[in-house]
Amino acid sequence: MFRLFTTLAVGLVSLAVTAADLPPDVLARNTTQEVLEILRADKDIQGGNVQKIYDLVEDKVLPHFDFNRMTQLALGRHWNSATPQQKQSLVKEFRALLVRTYSTSLTAFKDQNIEFKPFSMRPDDTEVTVQTEVKQPGGKPIPINYDMYKTAFGWKVYDVSIDSVSLVINYRSSFASTIRQSGIDGLISTLEAKSRSLDKPANSTKPAPAKPAKSKSSTSMESSGGALLNIASR
Repeated sequence: MFRLFTTLAVGLVSLAVTAADLPPDVLARNTTQEVLEILRADKDIQGGNVQKIYDLVEDKVLPHFDFNRMTQLALGRHWNSATPQQKQSLVKEFRALLVRTYSTSLTAFKDQNIEFKPFSMRPDDTEVTVQTEVKQPGGKPIPINYDMYKTAFGWKVYDVSIDSVSLVINYRSSFASTIRQSGIDGLISTLEAKSRSLDKPANSTKPAPAKPAKSKSSTSMESSGGALLNIASR
């Protein structure tokens, strides 16, 4: 399970960029090697230093995700019901959760490799999908695709699909369930609590793996390496 979760995090780091004007496939490919080399060479990271991985994710990955758009898509119709302050808190806590889930899983990175699929785009395209496949020894390759759109600050990721299952759509289901039970403030509290729970292993050299809940959707995501999607729905 944790190994499958790791493949998602490893795939996500491949989308960190070094130049805002690079085409999406080029910037993804160029950065992949740099990040994977860091993961393989850094003894602290291999030893489970989660805080150091937090810094790596913050520096190399998250600046290139549009968390406002991702949160809005994940909230769906409930986004319009949130106050400006609630929207700000939702984006903040959703981002914090993803930082911690990616970072924790990267400590288990070992021998996965990323293969980029053939890519083409028209000069006037403003939205594209970068297709990749995570290959792991002894396991079935896992397709992970990144939906990106062009902004004034470069290409940004707004959704990730694992085995054709959308991250934001899966979160939309779990978010809606929480909102029905305890409202938008309840969702904010839930996201905050998940982040705190993932912070606990940060002082340990061997962080404990997350244990996603079992459900129809979670079973599907487990088989495609999507344990990340289940953390928010526990």
